[in-house]
Amino acid sequence: MSISTKQKQFLKAKAHPLKPVVQLGANGLTEGVLAEIDSALTHHELIKVKIPTDERDLKKAIIDAIVRQTQAFQVQTIGHTLIIFRPSEENKIQLPKK
Repeated sequence: MSISTKQKQFLKAKAHPLKPVVQLGANGLTEGVLAEIDSALTHHELIKVKIPTDERDLKKAIIDAIVRQTQAFQVQTIGHTLIIFRPSEENKIQLPKK
């Protein structure tokens, strides 16, 4: 499954008022942080994750690891904030047709 541009725009609009649910600390991306992100995605489907690093390559590596290990879709990255989406079994967020 992939997300179309129209669906990404819809998810960006839904994510706009949200606050970051998970924030990476000084230890970076740990198993505990990944478990928390996974749990938040299961509960909310659409979340924001705060990645406080100014190193572009490190931030890209962290984002790639989060997306790969949680099997979520990267909707958008703005500054230090990553927006990701993973549909749950309940399908709380109904995506528009492609």
